[in-house]
Amino acid sequence: MNRFGLNLIGSIMGWGDDGTATAEYAWLELMAAMKYDGYSDFRAGSRFVENLATWLKQFEPADRATAYDFVRNRMVFISAAEMQRAIEAFVPETVTPHLRRLAADQAQIQPHEVWGSRAGARAFNSLLRRSLFVGMSDGSRIDILRRANPRRLSQEQVVPMMNVDRDKWKDLGKNLRDEEGVDARFEHVFLIEDFTASGTTFIRLIDGEWKGKLKKFNDLICQARTDLKGEFPIADHYTLHVHHYVSTQQARDALDARVNQANMQWPERTYSDIRISQGALLPSSLKLDPATDAPVLALCDKYYDHGLYIRLKKHCDQAGQSDMKLGYANCALPLVLEHNTPNNSIPLLWAETAGEHGPAMKPLFRRRDRHG
Repeated sequence: MNRFGLNLIGSIMGWGDDGTATAEYAWLELMAAMKYDGYSDFRAGSRFVENLATWLKQFEPADRATAYDFVRNRMVFISAAEMQRAIEAFVPETVTPHLRRLAADQAQIQPHEVWGSRAGARAFNSLLRRSLFVGMSDGSRIDILRRANPRRLSQEQVVPMMNVDRDKWKDLGKNLRDEEGVDARFEHVFLIEDFTASGTTFIRLIDGEWKGKLKKFNDLICQARTDLKGEFPIADHYTLHVHHYVSTQQARDALDARVNQANMQWPERTYSDIRISQGALLPSSLKLDPATDAPVLALCDKYYDHGLYIRLKKHCDQAGQSDMKLGYANCALPLVLEHNTPNNSIPLLWAETAGEHGPAMKPLFRRRDRHG
């Protein structure tokens, strides 16, 4: 651990010789080693402690205790190991129970009897093979999902991205029919993503027009079904499963409401049923609350550069917001993911600006931004 960095933090915070520095150094060393140094955008020689020192220094002395307390007691960091556990749990804890219930119905037995019944096990294996797993982006971590399920999932039923070309559809169908019979089709499609905070990226209604990944996927299926006709490998009345490894309660509520609305309005809905699930559901209490988090929310207002909104104006306007003080869609999250910081988290954590329209903002966990 960089002792110079720790001493610098102690100096910035004004920790004296009353034992505070010793206790805080121990906590910083532990958390940096166990979690925070693993942030993917950190570089050798400039990891958590060094970035924390730079981040704290941007605040006025009277505000530094509030900023540090936020990191110490309110910030949530999901590490690579924790995300991997969520990925590994997806098939055994989400996919398997659902398909086991369906297999039990087919075999006319109870779900707990499936593994002890030849007919039940055969029905389950067929249902699993007739399931297609599709990554919605590189965040779906399809490589980890494959490695975690070497004997459960075939390479021929997992695709890393939604943009499946004509030849790939044919290959998927051919391999499925070779294993399951000439009439076999994928009856279940799982769309997989790592995280959702607001649900906006997945589905949203803007000026009467539906947008988002669900609309994009539905359109792709419509086009592929028209092009390939009888060679298209997905059943006409398939069940669509939408799974996020991590979701906020705000996003889950929004997805439920928007999907129900889309189901009633879309004239060319390709799926017969849609199910939404998540590995870890972050509670509503995670969001910063004016009643309990007023000091740090005051910092979000005081140390805010409106240039952040100007740069992201198109996307902010779609979410109906006039500033970015609380992050995209005003989610006000204190959250960091090991590979990137969501723009739904408070910009105080991730924003980096020149200070042309307010105080220059220095990030604790620099975000790799797709927008601008």
